[in-house]
Amino acid sequence: MGEGLFEDAVAVLSNWSATSDAADLNRKRTLELLGAGPAAMTRAHRAGHVTASALVVDPAGQLLLCLHGRMGKWMQLGGHCEAGDPTLAAAALREATEESGIRGLILDRDPIDVDIHPVLCKAAEGEPATPTQHFDVRFLLRSRAGAVEQVSDESAALGWFRPDDLPSPLASGMRNQIAPALSRLP
Repeated sequence: MGEGLFEDAVAVLSNWSATSDAADLNRKRTLELLGAGPAAMTRAHRAGHVTASALVVDPAGQLLLCLHGRMGKWMQLGGHCEAGDPTLAAAALREATEESGIRGLILDRDPIDVDIHPVLCKAAEGEPATPTQHFDVRFLLRSRAGAVEQVSDESAALGWFRPDDLPSPLASGMRNQIAPALSRLP
């Protein structure tokens, strides 16, 4: 993983004003994880690794959620950082674009949440999934009105939902990012 991505993660989390007490605790825990160096940005770091995701919101305040194919829960778009990602925010934008098929998403570079959750993750292709943790830094992406999503290989479904009418089951920590995201809409 690139040194620039690691340095960006440390800088973003060191300078971010957390949106809640829980997010601040997770920010601090993620910075502790990053004490392991750039390896903490990769799946090979079995103690846990940093991921990047994004809550996509349209101009009417609807949220684009995916029904994750492997986890069977509704959540924001996102996932693992890749070697070519220059920043955490760029990783979140890349992941959301790949998973939604929507081009032209507008990125808010300041995180809206940090969530830590257990997952089963493969360190490399062909290896069995083993328990680890995602230290997920979450961003806001704005879509244009009428944006049409396309289901990717990673999702069983995609859908737009009002914040007061969310699908079930939701992934852990999903609700924590909604208020900070909506507070940034014009």
